[in-house]
This record gives sequence, C-alpha cells and structure tokens, in this order.
Amino acid sequence: MRTDLFDFDLPEGNIALRPVSPRDAARMLVVKPGEQLVDAAVRDLPGYLRAGDQLVVNDTKVIPAQLSGRRIGRETEPKIDATLIKRLDGSRWQALVRPAKKLAVGDAIRFGNEGRVCLLGNLDAQVEHKGENGEVTLSFAFHGPVLDQAIADVGAPPLPPYIASRRTADEQDSADYQTMFAVNEGAVAAPTAGLHFTSELETALREQGIGLHRLTLHVGAGTFLPVKAEDTSSHKMHAEWGTVSAATADALNAARADGGRVVAVGTTSLRLLESAAAGNGVIQPFTGETSIFITPGYQFRAVDILMTNFHLPRSTLFMLVSAFSGLETMQQAYAHAIAQGYRFYSYGDASLLFRGSRNG
Repeated sequence: MRTDLFDFDLPEGNIALRPVSPRDAARMLVVKPGEQLVDAAVRDLPGYLRAGDQLVVNDTKVIPAQLSGRRIGRETEPKIDATLIKRLDGSRWQALVRPAKKLAVGDAIRFGNEGRVCLLGNLDAQVEHKGENGEVTLSFAFHGPVLDQAIADVGAPPLPPYIASRRTADEQDSADYQTMFAVNEGAVAAPTAGLHFTSELETALREQGIGLHRLTLHVGAGTFLPVKAEDTSSHKMHAEWGTVSAATADALNAARADGGRVVAVGTTSLRLLESAAAGNGVIQPFTGETSIFITPGYQFRAVDILMTNFHLPRSTLFMLVSAFSGLETMQQAYAHAIAQGYRFYSYGDASLLFRGSRNG
C-alpha cells in the first residue's frame, strides 16, 4: 500500500511533553467500527470490557540507554551521543551514534558526564563494527551485571525524539517513562499504553472478573521511525526480542474457549501475541525475535481488542491500528482526536480499539 495513505497533519500543540497525573486520568477514545466515537477516560476501561476478558500487558523495563561522552585516543575529542538499541552479549551492544562520521572501527569512546560518573569510573567502549545510518557495535570495558550497573550510573532515559527535541530528559522521566508492570530490563522505549495503568485501575478490572497477564517484548528504537519507503512492501521492519510463557498462552486460550476476549495493552503486546498465534488462533509459547509488520489486509488471529496511544503519521504503528479497526475508521478517529485536543504519542492519551468486521 502507498505510505502516504497513512499520513496526516498533527499540530505541535497535540504532542504531550509530560503525562497526566494520576495516570488513569488520561482521556480514552473508544473506537468501534461502524459506531459513533465515544470520549471517555482510562479509568472507565472496566466499563467497556466484560467478565472473562483478559488483558495482556508488556512487562519490559526501559534501560537508561541514552549515553553521552567523547571520542578519545586521537588528537581531537569530539562529543559523541549514543542510544543503545540491542544487547548482543554480556559486553556488546548495538547502538545508534551521533555524529557517526566522527567514528571509525577501533575508536574508543569514554562515556560519563561531569557530576554524574559511575562508581566504577568512566565507562569506556570500543567501536567494533560500523553499519549504516549511524548504527555501530560497541564493545564495553565491563561485562554482565557490572556493565548494567555502569550503564545505569551514566545513562539517561531515552526519551522519544519528538519529546527530546523540545526539552531535555530529567529525573522525573526516570519514573514517568516506566510502566507499573516493568520488571524485565531490555527495552529502549516504553510500551506506552501500559503507562496509563495504576494499582486502582488494576483492582477495578480484577473485581469485574477481568484477568491480567504478562508477556515481555523489549521495545527497540525502531518504534519511533517513520516509514520512508513510498510503498509499505519496501519497508524492512525492525526485529525485537520477546517471550510468551506457556502459562500465559494456556490461560488466554482457555479464556477464549469460554467466550472471553483477548485485550492487548499496546501494539507491542499485540505484535507478540500475533507472532505467537498459530493459523487457527491458538496462542503458542514463544521465545525469540519477531519482525512482524502488520498492515491493512492482515487477518488477526489472537487479539480482539487493542488499547493503545495515538501514533505518528506514516508510522508502522498507525498502519497497525488501521489494519485492526480499518483505515477509514482510524482516519476519522484521529481527525476527531486532533479536533478535540487529545494528547498524542508516548505521554499522551489512549484509544480503545475494537476489531473491524473484516478481521472476524
């Protein structure tokens, strides 16, 4: 499909720079294809579900993946910014660096800012490989848990570019940019639909007989990238690592057999569940990478309802929601959201999407 079909104009005033408080006070647009749009709030979520429905949340935890430092060992020492995007082993990470033209294979980088230096001293890394578009492989001087602690000491939350371009990250973001479910470290971006949840909302859902299950998908930096190809068929989707346990798969399959619906909290949960589902819709245990790219025409197998934030123009995520509820439906929903002042992107409001009839 033509990528420009998924384009729209978004005023800067609709981009959220901070989350609302409490988290479940965010607005929520309820979208049922063929029905009138409903303006609600996240705390109203239990009223749009029924006993036996099962929510699935992503329990990945965002690491402080934004590192700043300088190249060392040559005559000049230019500043280098790096965003860790994928762990390769105990001491090596793939990263996006700027300015990439200042680095060559074999160069050393010393990370750590004045006044915020890890207890082990500065964190050094060597450029082991240099790829395209600023991607490099960094081999760090530390390994395993020691490296994790060093990154935690010198790193900062990797705020999305549409926020980072308008303000600097601060200590508040360290809390704001994690969901209440975050336990498994490895993401460089938050599964943002989960940011809306509070313990009070979880209690309200459980009291109504709605289950809550966890999976893990480590969100990569590619989630922020617009599709540059003119046609979606030419876009290469980024791969992300995830796992669905046998217990979660069994619980969801049993609930669906009893008439319950699977509610994915976030596109990350949906993508992993669809990757784990067999052709007949049965969810299988899954561990590994997924690069599933969902566009209109995709037949959904595992997910019945999707709770998600409002996404970027021309993004794979807007393509996904258009596949789920219908392109025309989502164009109308986004036009309504913009006109009504809904807050977009990671710290913004939510939408509750019901699956279009063409998907069963």
